[in-house]
Amino acid sequence: MSQPLGTRPLVTRDRYDAILFDLDGVITNTASLHAACWKQMFDAYLKKRAMQRGETFRPFDIATDYRLHVDGKPRFDGVRDFLTSRGIQLPEGTPDDPADAETVGGLGNRKNDLINEVIEKTGVEPYEGSVRFIRQLRNQGFKTAVVTSSQNCTTVLRAAQLDASFDVQVDGNTIEEQHLAGKPAADTFLKAAQLLRVDPGRAVVVEDAISGVRAGASGHFGLVIGVARKGNAAELLQNGASVVVDDLGELVD
Repeated sequence: MSQPLGTRPLVTRDRYDAILFDLDGVITNTASLHAACWKQMFDAYLKKRAMQRGETFRPFDIATDYRLHVDGKPRFDGVRDFLTSRGIQLPEGTPDDPADAETVGGLGNRKNDLINEVIEKTGVEPYEGSVRFIRQLRNQGFKTAVVTSSQNCTTVLRAAQLDASFDVQVDGNTIEEQHLAGKPAADTFLKAAQLLRVDPGRAVVVEDAISGVRAGASGHFGLVIGVARKGNAAELLQNGASVVVDDLGELVD
C-alpha cells in the first residue's frame, strides 16, 4: 500500500453514499493500450511532419507526454494539449473528420480507430482487485458510477463483463452530448453525482490519472483515492488524491 490507511475501513456507509470510478487503469487494464495507441498515432504524424519540414523527429513519450498532456482527458483535448506542448497548431476540424485529416479531429479519430482495433483483437482484462472491490461495494449498498473520457466505455465494460455493475455511466459520449468540460475539470464527476442523487461530499472519486485526481479535488468530493499503477503515488498525492493505493484489492475487507 502506498500510504498507511490505519485499521478502520477507508470507505464506509456512514460516511459515503457513492463511489465514482474512472475506467482505464482503474477498473480495466486498458490504460496501457490507450497509451500505446496514442504513441503509434502521434509518432506517425510527428515523423511525417519532421520529414516534410527537415526537422529532427522527436517521438511521443509515454512516461511524460502521455502522463502530462493526454491521460484521462477527452480525446480531442488530449490531441490539442499535446500538440500545444510541442508548439504545433492544427485546424480544429470536426469530431466527424476522417482519420487521415490533419486536424485535431482527424488525429483524434485516428487514435480511436487504433484502440477499437486493439480491443477487438486482444479483448479487455479487468483488474481482479478492482472487481472484488466493486462487488464488495455493491453488496454493502453503495451506489456506483463509471466516469471516463473514453467514448468506448460501453464496449470495454461489456468485454470485461462489468456492464451491470454500475448505476450510472458518464463517458466521452456524455461529455460531447451535454457539452461538459473534461478532466481536470470536475464536471463529469459532478454530473455522475447529480445522476446518482448524492451530494459530492458523500461521494468518493477513484482515479489513476493526474487530470482525474485534480478533478476530484476541485469538485470537493468526500474522498479522492489515487491508484498508483505507474508507481506515481507521490505525484497523485501532490495533485489532489486524499490517499493512494497500488491496487483496489487493498481496500477489500
